[in-house]
Amino acid sequence: MTDDRLVGADRVLAVLTELAEHPLGVTLDELAGILNSSKPTVHRALATLRRAGLADLVERGVYVLGDEYLRLAFRNLDGRPETARIQPLLEQLAARFGETAHYAVLAGADIVYRAKMDPPQGAVRLTSVIGGRNSAYSTAVGKALLSRLADPLARFEFPLQRKTPNTLLTRDALLAELAATRDRGYGVDDQENEVGVNCVAIPVHLDGSATPSGAVSVSAVTFRCPLPRLVDAVPEIRETIAAQLGPAALG
Repeated sequence: MTDDRLVGADRVLAVLTELAEHPLGVTLDELAGILNSSKPTVHRALATLRRAGLADLVERGVYVLGDEYLRLAFRNLDGRPETARIQPLLEQLAARFGETAHYAVLAGADIVYRAKMDPPQGAVRLTSVIGGRNSAYSTAVGKALLSRLADPLARFEFPLQRKTPNTLLTRDALLAELAATRDRGYGVDDQENEVGVNCVAIPVHLDGSATPSGAVSVSAVTFRCPLPRLVDAVPEIRETIAAQLGPAALG
């Protein structure tokens, strides 16, 4: 493969990734400006994506992700063994507590949400999305997973950034919190990632390994469910996980 073909493939992927950031659509001019590429170059990438069904032209000059892309993504997600095991658990937790339940995994210095279930009715919905990312150090799921690593801060080669007034900003403070997380067996987010939202998270083992595959969390807006109420619910959350996934899932 020549360098030109490699650059072209990278450019097509860059256009595809940028399309995902614009669910309401984006124009050729806008894409060219964002990607710092010429309009003919971006247009060729869009033509490639349209031929594959990965991009659509919904009106004159406005592009969106194609239905084929969405079909492939959701088919892959639904077909994953972890989704089939986790989704019923999240549904049960959301129904029981009337709050949002997540399953997330560690990806470098971030966590990625693999599954989510909002409460059936009558609650404020959180902004998290499947496939979305957040910093591991400021989230309950992230701290629950980092606390099980031998060198949890090795992946943070940058200063910790303030997300809210409660975000832990020093490595010493984060290390102390991770030690407390490991001792108590669950992670806590006390409005550290988003003002007005708190969370508790428990690491789970879906593949039989000693290292957790991810963490299950229950998140709530603080005015409806203060953090102490979530902490009080941790034993019941653990019992629900064990009943749904088996005791081995708790490690």
